[in-house]
Amino acid sequence: MARILITSAIPYINGIKHLGNLVGSQLPADLFARYHRARGDEVMFLCATDEHGTPAELAATKAGQPVAEYCAEMWEVQDKLGKGFGLSFDHFGRSSSDQNHKLTQYFAGKLADAGLIREVDDQQMYSNTDGRFLPDRYVEGTCPNCGFEDARGDQCDNCTKQLDPVDLINPRSTISGSTDLEMRPTKHLFLGQSTMKDQLEAWIDSKNDWPILTTSIAKKWLNDGDGLQDRGITRDLDWGIPVKRGDQDWPGMEGKVFYVWFDAPIEYIACAGEWAEANGKAEADWQRWWRTDKGADDVRYVQFMGKDNVPFHTLSFPATILGSGEPWKLVDYIKSFNYLNYDGGQFSTSRGRGIFMDQALEILPSDYWRWWLLSHAPESSDSEFTWENFQQSVNKDLADVLGNFVSRVTKFCRSKFGETVPTGGSYSEQEEALIKELQEKLQFYQAHMEAIEIRKSASYLRAIWVAGNEYLQSAAPWAVYKEDPERAAAIVRFSLNLIRLYAVLSAPFIPDASKSMLTAMNADGAEWPDTIEEALGALEAGQEFTVPENLFRKITDDEREEWQEKFAGTRD
Repeated sequence: MARILITSAIPYINGIKHLGNLVGSQLPADLFARYHRARGDEVMFLCATDEHGTPAELAATKAGQPVAEYCAEMWEVQDKLGKGFGLSFDHFGRSSSDQNHKLTQYFAGKLADAGLIREVDDQQMYSNTDGRFLPDRYVEGTCPNCGFEDARGDQCDNCTKQLDPVDLINPRSTISGSTDLEMRPTKHLFLGQSTMKDQLEAWIDSKNDWPILTTSIAKKWLNDGDGLQDRGITRDLDWGIPVKRGDQDWPGMEGKVFYVWFDAPIEYIACAGEWAEANGKAEADWQRWWRTDKGADDVRYVQFMGKDNVPFHTLSFPATILGSGEPWKLVDYIKSFNYLNYDGGQFSTSRGRGIFMDQALEILPSDYWRWWLLSHAPESSDSEFTWENFQQSVNKDLADVLGNFVSRVTKFCRSKFGETVPTGGSYSEQEEALIKELQEKLQFYQAHMEAIEIRKSASYLRAIWVAGNEYLQSAAPWAVYKEDPERAAAIVRFSLNLIRLYAVLSAPFIPDASKSMLTAMNADGAEWPDTIEEALGALEAGQEFTVPENLFRKITDDEREEWQEKFAGTRD
């Protein structure tokens, strides 16, 4: 039994997430977690809300709420929506937790002791109109690298280049829109990433199994321009984790907080502490996942994230871990994703463009979305959501292939043999050929799941469904029944076992439909098969079953056109 630690990039608290956010981190992480649990591995799957920094403050201001109240309310919303999409976190935490406050301050102290933090007399953008400093996302302007006109003060969403507000062309305040800005002196703490360049590069080079997307972004940040730069880790904000050196005050840093990109990745670790506290566990129970001197040396740690998050997870967070000099668990594999675009443009949370998690669930159950998003995951390049493609995939894959198979088999059995697995007859070369074919497909399916090749995994799962349909059409029990009822009984018995098998294999992708199939087959608790032959004999003659309601319905042209028009603009 392997031990698998999984984290997905923690989503900003500033509003409900869109489908591009979902498929770029949380959903594929859930797929991987569900698969490994099904294979009998011990899994710890952690996520949280990212509650500090300018996105939280700006969103709270827009909502007319105190920021702490806004964050608490939005955590509830995101937690509920995550459950609605079947995200099987072991714990869904908050970066504003006491655990993250203490751990962030602890790491800062360790890094300072190691000589990796220095105080810098800095210049920062100040808005005369707003009467305050404007860190990070309080400033927008034109990116000096690619010319994108709505780049933010910490990073350009278009080209992913890391920025400082002073880099922007024609900067403006995101609070008031004012361009009456000037640079004023302030003091901040900087993490000495540049001194760790060789160590970080050697570590990245050792990960020769990482996706090209991950390593190419990491190397670009290491070597482009002047190479890896020291990074400010404090900000002039009211909301955040107060700057301390361990549990001691930090002279000169009064009234400042840690930069959100310093404390947010630390929440991955702190989240395990939250899990332990919430479940009455001891400190050792979470440390065995995160400290190699406490048992985490045999853990495989896998992260899931969109490509814009890669630099912080391949450089800044590892610099924090390595720089502490303590035996914390470093990531083993980073699965990164390109962007999912929306109907000819980009998804955008801040601009309300696209379809969002709550809207999606109001239209259709989560399995419809899970299947399309995972089977079209933007792995090797950006991909695009279109309503036409969504309709086609749902109707063809889910309704016509899987749903139709389940419906035809169970309804035919009920009409001819009743709601029990029929007796009589024996399997022939036809069944033996399918067993061999499915065994080969299962091996490919498992191999791609292990390698986190999501689209390939989905294609093999679909091929397994298709093989059953082709078998059923060829075996034609409705025709055989007229001449040889016992042979028809054997075909139906075999097909009912296929439904059970499909339920088990499909559970990581479409967990609700899987549960419906298992319940209908009276096979709750069915385990991942060692062999196809064994799995297709699990339902014995005489076992009762029920005919499930249609697993999936088709999307009509009228519905597609209605939804396409409804979500053509931006969210109110």
